Amino acid sequence: MSEPSPITTGLLGRCPACGRGSMFRGLLAVVPACSVCGQSFAGQDSGDGPVAFIILIVGFVVLGSALVVEVKLGWPVWLHLAVWLPLAFVLSVGLMRPLKGLLIALQYRHRREELGG
Repeated sequence: MSEPSPITTGLLGRCPACGRGSMFRGLLAVVPACSVCGQSFAGQDSGDGPVAFIILIVGFVVLGSALVVEVKLGWPVWLHLAVWLPLAFVLSVGLMRPLKGLLIALQYRHRREELGG
């Protein structure tokens, strides 16, 4: 059986070893081991990597959109705040789990021996 893709398993929050078990408990807590294959996630840590990518992605989307809307429509400041702040929050929370899973899966794929996997 071939090893599952780290991109698919990471974005879906699945075990990078078997592709079936869940990597997360709750929103962002990484499980100690896969419930299906028993792969330990003790040495796997995404650190601040997902946050750095999220800042760049959400900043580009929100700031770019706000600038276009300001130039074309000239919204008042209160409307910008009412639209862009909730959008930034939703995008940030929505991207956190997939990007954290992706970085852990890529770390598992490329640094498995180093991390005891």
